[in-house]
Amino acid sequence: MGIQQRARGRWATVVVAITVSVTLALAGCGGGGGKKSNGSSQTKSSASRDAGGSSQGSSSPTPDPTATLAQIKGEKNMVVTVNEASRDSGGFVTVKGTITNNGTSVFNAVDWQGNELAVASSGASVAGAVLVDLAGKKRYYVLRDTDGKCLCTMGLTGIRSNETRPFFAQFPAPPASTTQVQFQLPTMPPANIEISEG
Repeated sequence: MGIQQRARGRWATVVVAITVSVTLALAGCGGGGGKKSNGSSQTKSSASRDAGGSSQGSSSPTPDPTATLAQIKGEKNMVVTVNEASRDSGGFVTVKGTITNNGTSVFNAVDWQGNELAVASSGASVAGAVLVDLAGKKRYYVLRDTDGKCLCTMGLTGIRSNETRPFFAQFPAPPASTTQVQFQLPTMPPANIEISEG
């Protein structure tokens, strides 16, 4: 009798171990199908996280290098290339591209943060970028998160000669009928770009 009880006890332990393993395996395969919040602050803060919205500008999304919507050449031999301007279903337009230092000295994008005090905490960034709908006579400023930091690439300091860095900036979307806008960045000439559907 004691042998049978011990065998049953071992069998029960094996069954529990298998059940726990299967449960953990299935939980790991979940698709994250939880409900998403429609709140704008949730959307903005998650967009900021996904897009590397930290003060160090640590992981900006890499644009598609095969497309060039515009190339802006400006002060200190800096070149801004816009590779993408896509409208998403959340009512935003995200502009992505690269910044290249063709000059001989290190570049810090402190003038590109703009004069708006509300985004001053963004530091050296593209927070001063603006989309201008010339036909609709309206300007769209870079979005910001609940901490007042821009939803854009930050930490644009110490860009060495011949160095290229990716950048992004997120704006409220103009009306769906507006497909042509002007991208403006402080100290740089404006450039006309086309918005695509994301």
